Amino acid sequence: MTDRAHDFPADPKSLTDADWRQRLSEAEFRVLRQAGTEAPFTGEYTDSTDVGVYRCRACGTELFRSEAKFSSHCGWPSFFTPLAGDAVIERRDASLGMVRTEILCAACESHLGHVFAGEGYDTPTDLRYCINSISLTFDDETASPAE
Repeated sequence: MTDRAHDFPADPKSLTDADWRQRLSEAEFRVLRQAGTEAPFTGEYTDSTDVGVYRCRACGTELFRSEAKFSSHCGWPSFFTPLAGDAVIERRDASLGMVRTEILCAACESHLGHVFAGEGYDTPTDLRYCINSISLTFDDETASPAE
């Protein structure tokens, strides 16, 4: 779990904007709580090939495994499936003059990115979960345990 997950109330959805502002940086709050987007090709995990688990930066919930990550060349980390079917929730997003499917963390309802279908990627699901790096933390499974 991330260092933020240990002090969450039983229902992180009950946190107010003021609570979130205390827990998140300004950039994290803009993306996670206000559905912002980081600039393409700038995120920490865009090109990462490390083995491990990606978690929600806001609450620490496990969201994606590295085995589901693929290079879509879109500028953001891309996954073809979440870790568990109930890890993320979908919501219709009609902002910016188009209709898309927004992806949120099911545990805290923080904005992660969007999912796109039918783009012709050679993946088992033909889905692309396009996720902001700033919405994620990463647990590296190849790191040596501390002695």
